[in-house]
Amino acid sequence: MQNRVLVAGFKHETNTFSRLPTTLDSYKARMLYYGDEVTVKMRQTKTEIAAFIDACERFNWQGVFPVYANATPSGKVVEDVFEHVVNVILDSITDQGPFDGICLTLHGAMVCTHVDDGEGELLRRIRAVIGPNVPIAMTLDLHANITDQMAELADIIVIYRTYPHVDQYEIAAEAAHLLQRTLVGEIKPKTVVARAQMMDGLDHGRTTTPGPMTEILQSAKAGVDTIPGVLSSTVACGFPWVDIYDTGPSVVVVGDGSAPAYQKLADTLIDKIWQSRHRITIDPISIEDAMMRVQAVGKRTAPIVLADFADNPGGGGYGDGTLLLKAMIDAELQNTAFGMLYDPIAVQTCIQQGLGAHVVVAVGGKIDPKYGAPVPVTGHVVAITDGTLKLKGPMTAGTNIQMGPTVVLRVGGIDIVMTSGRFQNYDINYFMHANIDPRDKDVVAVKSAHHFRAAYGPIASEVIVVDGGGGLTSRNYKELTYTQVRRPVFPLDLD
Repeated sequence: MQNRVLVAGFKHETNTFSRLPTTLDSYKARMLYYGDEVTVKMRQTKTEIAAFIDACERFNWQGVFPVYANATPSGKVVEDVFEHVVNVILDSITDQGPFDGICLTLHGAMVCTHVDDGEGELLRRIRAVIGPNVPIAMTLDLHANITDQMAELADIIVIYRTYPHVDQYEIAAEAAHLLQRTLVGEIKPKTVVARAQMMDGLDHGRTTTPGPMTEILQSAKAGVDTIPGVLSSTVACGFPWVDIYDTGPSVVVVGDGSAPAYQKLADTLIDKIWQSRHRITIDPISIEDAMMRVQAVGKRTAPIVLADFADNPGGGGYGDGTLLLKAMIDAELQNTAFGMLYDPIAVQTCIQQGLGAHVVVAVGGKIDPKYGAPVPVTGHVVAITDGTLKLKGPMTAGTNIQMGPTVVLRVGGIDIVMTSGRFQNYDINYFMHANIDPRDKDVVAVKSAHHFRAAYGPIASEVIVVDGGGGLTSRNYKELTYTQVRRPVFPLDLD
């Protein structure tokens, strides 16, 4: 008999210190698809939802796809948006059920205006309808803050094992395979979780070089290989810019049935994570030091890539911080690209003036000037686009992006890509779509913390990570006001 499986996605990485609420427009600006639109838009992309679509065909599931929602990281998800998406899922369960299983692609760090544990509340609401016996498999981002409620209500949880996240498709394929084994009666999965007194750790999850994250993943794999009944063991480094009780690294072990060995493995791994808490593989430098390093380099055969760590839209940064950009302008850098600066007002000014126009405008710094005031510039509009592009990859290859009206303003020797939507730059097509080839530039600056390495690492002569302290994703946690996270906690209180 053909199994019926509901597949849905509801993703958000919430930075609770952001003043930008996450509304329905936030989802529409990135991805909000319903029904058949989900498979049309997301099939053949390097994403979890695409892997679940393919799993329906591979395992002969009758798949139902009510919604796929994914917004750029920002402030708390407002209650009516949460209720809207959750009710689309619940209505589908009620109207098109019963279902034999459920696949969910979530993030794991969603915080709402009315509830701290967005994913846990979604699972609770689903369980209230389907009961305790229908298996739920879900994927989570490596930067998830995993709660006890999530672990209790989901039968299968599998977390990305790469940062940059280039294994999203493979992780969902693993989760789907475990669900299939469950549906045919081969296994009865149960999930356990462990945490430590830390809200940051594991080198923020970096896997591009050897370090604490790669080492703990090896230990997790050894547990799967050697402990009977362990089906999956994955690790989340957590998302520290979230002020909730459970913020921080965690370990998830999925076992066949219940056995003390599963929790013991999770506890052993979390102890190792605690021991590695001081180890980091990347030491961001100041803006001033970054400018000196760039100017000290002679003739280049490949671009220097500057990463604006502190104002990363991929972690909830506003994307309009100007501290790095102003320093680059003051340094009179040449043959340089900067992308992207979120400033819909300046974009409209440039569009009104027209292609080729000489424009005097203040750019950036409009959401919170303490992260860099608007910078008055004089430049030429060298490109105007509708902001539509398809990601080249490796990360989320094939995904369509609509940034809204976008311009390139050339200020001195710097081509500034300014957008109407907030997007992290982790793909060269963010530049290429506007006729900028980053491979031909001497310096390329991107608003990204680490994802950029998947696409820009291979073309860079050098990568410089810059943390000027001017942004919501700076590592200066003690400058933020945490009131909900469990205390004492590393690094706020403990060594």
